[in-house]
Amino acid sequence: MTDTALTPVLPTDQIPWQDLPSPAFVLDERRLLRNLELIKRVQDESGARMIVAFKGFAMWSTFDTVRDYVYGATASSLNEAILAREEMRKEVHVYAPAYSDAEFPDMLALADHITFNSFSQWARFKDQVMAARAQGRHIGVGIRVNPEYAEVGTALYNPSMPYSRLGVTRAEFRPDLLDGVDGLHFHTLCENDSSVLERVLEVFEQNFGEFLPQMKWVNFGGGHLMTREGYDIERLIRLVKDFRERHDVDVILEPGSAYGWQTGWLISSVLDVVRNEKDIVILDVSVSAHMPDVLEMPYRPGILNASEPGERAHTYLLGGTTCLSGDVVGEYSFDAPLRVGDRVIFDDMIHYTMVKTTFFNGVKHPDIGIWTKDGQYRHVKSFGYEEFKAKLS
Repeated sequence: MTDTALTPVLPTDQIPWQDLPSPAFVLDERRLLRNLELIKRVQDESGARMIVAFKGFAMWSTFDTVRDYVYGATASSLNEAILAREEMRKEVHVYAPAYSDAEFPDMLALADHITFNSFSQWARFKDQVMAARAQGRHIGVGIRVNPEYAEVGTALYNPSMPYSRLGVTRAEFRPDLLDGVDGLHFHTLCENDSSVLERVLEVFEQNFGEFLPQMKWVNFGGGHLMTREGYDIERLIRLVKDFRERHDVDVILEPGSAYGWQTGWLISSVLDVVRNEKDIVILDVSVSAHMPDVLEMPYRPGILNASEPGERAHTYLLGGTTCLSGDVVGEYSFDAPLRVGDRVIFDDMIHYTMVKTTFFNGVKHPDIGIWTKDGQYRHVKSFGYEEFKAKLS
């Protein structure tokens, strides 16, 4: 399949931004379909089982479409597991760094696959899992391992950083406790290409290959940004097929970013323009509340029809609407002066950004909407006082 065979998209300059609500997260249905078609191609040609990682993409208003392209979803909490069962309605995979005694029975009741972060957690909950299996439940059980190799530039997002709490290292691995375990799970990628996966697999097989004959499946985790332009999809297909055939196991991939990558925007509006040695724009969105990765990573989001400071005629420092002094995106330049009411469109805001928003400072939370494949705006959700109040209680 070539790019020309994928669903075509409408250029952004043909979207009537000024007519759309602000603030609002708006997903482009056609861009989502392009990603789903590409991911499905990898699934079909490699034999991998694709599932959606809710930590990266959990816009459940799209699941009527998404479920036709995937095997299921992966959850990292009880709430996500409930969402997977109620809204995705396919296989439910669960992994969390630790399960509590209070929540584990409910988690187990929802899960088709459950991965443990340690052998101590597996030992703690094994009896419950085996009892469920004895009652006829088909529950895959995995152990997350740490290959101790990653190529992730930001330590905050590196699952294999020194002293990582995520996964069992080879030195701590317990072959004597593998009874009942039928899968291994590793996750060391973060928006990486398949060339990085190839190097990770070499280390993984060196450290844990001797246990693969006992396994039915291996979960390669997330971070496979296969929908990014330039990603080597052919290598990914080749790697998965080769691994499956050599080890006679199923391979599971659980990307999050790849589903929502470049599928939509955060629409904001100018509320005021002030001056303090520089021209400063105050927007109706908050970096802290609505784009936290800008502060955490940090990273600089793209803005449609904007450039680096000084490259265009008018440069502004863009800030948010909370009282946090550091609620600032950065400096951008525009062709024309920004006026109150003008739209400022942040690009690529659907994956991760949406799931990490907060009600900090009580500022208005962006609406959620969909720019449909028919070229219409469909309102999905607005947030008001009751959601803010309910979160605090």
